[in-house]
Order: sequence, then structure tokens, then C-alpha cells
Amino acid sequence: MQTRQAVRTDGKWSSPLSSNGQRESTDLALVFGARALLKDPVITEEIQEAFPFAKVVGCSTAGEIQGTQVFDDTVCVTSVAFEHTTLSSASFEAMGEFCSREAGIELVSSLPTDGLRHVLVISNGLLVNGSELVKGITEALPEGISVTGGLSADGADFEQTVVMSDGTVSSTRVAAIGFYGDRLRVGHGSLGGWDSFGPRRRVTRAEGNILYELDGRPGLDLYRKYLGDAADGLPATGLLFPLSIEIPGAEGELVRTILAINEDAGTMTFAGDVPEGATARLMRANFDRLIDGASGAARSAVQSPADEPPDLAILISCVGRKLVLKQRVEEEVEAVHEALGGDPVMTGFYSYGEISPVVHAARCELHNQTMTVTTFTET
Repeated sequence: MQTRQAVRTDGKWSSPLSSNGQRESTDLALVFGARALLKDPVITEEIQEAFPFAKVVGCSTAGEIQGTQVFDDTVCVTSVAFEHTTLSSASFEAMGEFCSREAGIELVSSLPTDGLRHVLVISNGLLVNGSELVKGITEALPEGISVTGGLSADGADFEQTVVMSDGTVSSTRVAAIGFYGDRLRVGHGSLGGWDSFGPRRRVTRAEGNILYELDGRPGLDLYRKYLGDAADGLPATGLLFPLSIEIPGAEGELVRTILAINEDAGTMTFAGDVPEGATARLMRANFDRLIDGASGAARSAVQSPADEPPDLAILISCVGRKLVLKQRVEEEVEAVHEALGGDPVMTGFYSYGEISPVVHAARCELHNQTMTVTTFTET
């Protein structure tokens, strides 16, 4: 596996996007950047011209990860030339949250399944119900095929997110890359590191990812009570207080974060489902545990100590973690690098939701407020 990385900042690239040989041999180009820059046709044309034969996929972010650094208002490109792995791509325009499950089904149904090892999904971050999207994806895929990915972001603005694929940029798109080959090893891990506090509460009224009531009281009122003066900054300040939910019969806890509020209806819209009957608790940040969670996600992605260090790692972390960690944000990226071992090429972004199984061989889920690590190694 051969890789190359470049960052566009202050109107120029840190290095050429590709050499003559890499221009033809590159199979995959991962592109993560600020929304305004990805919507600039000059920049997107530069990327497409640099990789005319590659699958080019990416999205807008709340921060770009390249190596052990975290950038803002840049475009980060990682190109990959595989030796023993082939790729296929698919995309689907998801126009609203109520077609999210159908979007997931349609998206992966167009990927050939013969030899398929892994699917990387990049979705618009505001117009889908991430839980329903993941349900559709897992329903349509044969067992044994792992899925990871994330929801695109727009900093802390929550105005519009975009996905880049098939040579264009769209605010409604969901894209997927399928990886094929017996010599490809894929690892994945996802952990949080937030502390729960306060009483456990029952979700007494909800519809999909819209929460109406906890213990028979408006959920938005509860958040306002705990946020105090910071409640005026909702939904962005709600990122600092995610919701932990336990679903009867499900494995482990899931974390949900706010995408939007409706003052008139007294509701909150989350990035994933908050099912009625689930048990919910508020959460708050613990700096050291957030860093430990990132390291734990990386250790889970390296399947055993005897494995070779990965060649490539894609890190997708939540915007809420970045807002909490602030100037310490690179510590979680450095913790991942150390836990992976060797010197893997790392790229990724800060998201509005992370897609990964909780543990190996488990069902894929949508997460919020986690660090998700996907590793790739060719043998």
C-alpha cells in the first residue's frame, strides 16, 4: 500500500497532490475539509484532475485530521494505491430523515458482494436519521461484512453539510466505498470516555430521533435545567452534555448528541434514534477519560498484539469531543497513533455521528461523542 498526503491552507497545497506515477495508480482519495472550501469548484477540480482513475470520497467537517495534527478551515487529502485490494463505489441522494433506512438499503445494494470485505460510509450529517441509515445498510449487507464511517459536519454551525463523491459535491448525498480482497485486513474500534451523572430517566415519548419527553416531562426542559446560562447556546452547547441510552435487549450503551431543537414543540432532534422505553442519563466530559477512550478505540482496532501495525487508519471523532478538549484535541489523535504502533498514515475528521460496531463481530451502530478508528493492512 502506497500513500500520499497534502493539506490545502492559505490558498495553496503543502505538497503536490500526486506525481505522474501516482496519478494513474491511485485507487482511493479521501478528502476532508471545510464546507466552503469543498464547495469551491476550483478546489474540487484540482482534486479530480489529480486522481482521474481513483474513487474520490470525502465530506465537510468540524475539523480535519491529518497525521497527528488537527486542522480547521483546510482541505486534507490522503491518496492510497493498494497492491492487492480493489474498490467499488456507490452514492444515493437522501432527501430527508424519513427515507434514511431506504437510503441505506439502496446505497449498499448497488455494491457487488462477491469478495466484499468492508464498507466505508460517508453521509450528509443533517438530513438523515443516522440510526435508520445504519439499519438499512446492515439489513442489505450479507453477514460478516464490516461497516464503519461517519456523518459529515459543519463545524458548530449546524447549517449545511456536504459530501464529495462521483466528481461532485452535494448536501443530500450518502456515499460508500466497498473494499475487496482476501489480503486486506480491516480493524475497527469505538469508545467514548464521558461520565454519566444524575438519575436514570425513562424515554416516555419519542419518534425516531426526536425526543419529546423524559419521565413524562419535556426533554428540552431537562436540558435547560442542567445547562443553565449555557442553554442559550443550544443546540451547540448541548454537545457538551450528550445523552447515554440503554435499549432493552441491546448490547452496551449508545450515546446521542443534539442536532437541533424546536422551541415551540419543546423537542430535541438527535443524530440517532432515542427509542421509547429506553433508559437515559445525561453525560459530561472527563478530559482524561476522553483521551483514554481514543486510545482504547485504537487498541480495539488492532485485533491482536501479534498483528502487523496498520498501514492506514481513518479516525472519525465527534465535534462534541473537539469542543470539550479545545487546545488538547490533538492529544486524542496522538493517543491513537501511539496505541496503533508503528507509523501508520492517519486521516479523518470531526463529525456529527460515527458509524461502527460496538465490539468486533457485533452489529454496526450509529454513535455520538466517540472516537472511531478503522485500520487497513494488506498482507
